[in-house]
Amino acid sequence: MTDSTATVRTRLFRFGVVAPLTTDLPAWRDRVRRIADSGYSTLLMPDVPQWQPAPAPTLAVAAALADLRVGTWVYASPLRPPWMMAWEAHSLSVLTDGRFEMGIGTGRPGIEDELRERGMPVLPPRERLAQVRETVTALRDLDGPDLHTPVVMAARGPHALALAADLADTVNLALLPGESRAEAARLARDFRAIRDVELALHVPVIVYGAPRHRPCRASRGGLAGGTTGSPRGGRRGDPAAAGGDRLLLLRLRRRRRRHARSGRG
Repeated sequence: MTDSTATVRTRLFRFGVVAPLTTDLPAWRDRVRRIADSGYSTLLMPDVPQWQPAPAPTLAVAAALADLRVGTWVYASPLRPPWMMAWEAHSLSVLTDGRFEMGIGTGRPGIEDELRERGMPVLPPRERLAQVRETVTALRDLDGPDLHTPVVMAARGPHALALAADLADTVNLALLPGESRAEAARLARDFRAIRDVELALHVPVIVYGAPRHRPCRASRGGLAGGTTGSPRGGRRGDPAAAGGDRLLLLRLRRRRRRHARSGRG
């Protein structure tokens, strides 16, 4: 903007659900269709070789079953050569007509032990960040001018945050266990002072009873709470969702207004 009037840039909320294949295949297919019917935007797949099929073919099947965006939550960069990971991500973008989002990180807790067990090199954190940069750079080259595969990054430390500000389309600000809402808000403000991008919040939930499915990620476009059932209605287990549709909507909007940054049009 060229005038001095402060405006707030507003993005629509999007809700995603982590849906690993932990049941028999027919039951998982039914779950994918229910997730789409419930109004979710994105189906996400973890990258855990011990108990989960590889994310790329699983997501390709999910995208063929339902009209959903699909994404990795998240690729562990130490497990694959950067160019191979970029080629896989680009291929998913092509095969899903642009519905794929590449979530990428330097590896979950315990990744060092897994790498040693598989006879793979254990690189220091900065070299893992360099792998992420190399992967995203290769992906941009493969996409060319006619395709843009969105990149989602989880970040917390200064070097990871700087890389995310440089490369990512969506950023999940990794929170520590027990961290206060005030600290989460500070992280969001500090990051948006560097770059105004879509923010994601990963929401683990506990559901009482027999849930139809259990989303683990919510609210992309602002710092907010999540939901334990359909995004169209709250269910027990999540304080942000307690009270049903109207209260959930009010709370999400209130949190977004509180953490919105002015001055960007």
